[in-house]
Amino acid sequence: MRLLVQRVKKAAVKVDDSVVGEIDHGLLAFLGIKKGDTARQIPWMVKKLCGLRIFSDKNGKMNLSVQDVAGGILVVSQFTLYGNCLSGRRPSFTEALSGPEAESLYHHFVSGLRQAYSPIETGKFGANMEVSLVNDGPVTLLIEEPAC
Repeated sequence: MRLLVQRVKKAAVKVDDSVVGEIDHGLLAFLGIKKGDTARQIPWMVKKLCGLRIFSDKNGKMNLSVQDVAGGILVVSQFTLYGNCLSGRRPSFTEALSGPEAESLYHHFVSGLRQAYSPIETGKFGANMEVSLVNDGPVTLLIEEPAC
């Protein structure tokens, strides 16, 4: 399981020209799920995302979490986080989990996140989404849970 996290001033997701998720300052989190991932990884990922200290304190140091600054979190599913570009020019997505299993884990992650923190917004799993954002910093981090 991977999260590509961006600190944002604002972010939104559209599906079919309709906004389905939107936040002001906070975190935009792209979630990738690979074959072999399980629900056991989710509590660690949720805790890491909510507690990640990447917002500046009064001294300009990245010392505050999204909770500390009362920011929002926008979660977007993104199977391409498991795209392998080592061979050839077309990425291979064989590592990415697809279908009902991936969707179930995605919803489980969002549910766990909502139990831990609010406000949480989402994209739409499996949809062709337009994501817009104003990156703050820029600050972009990749989070991967150690194998369970």
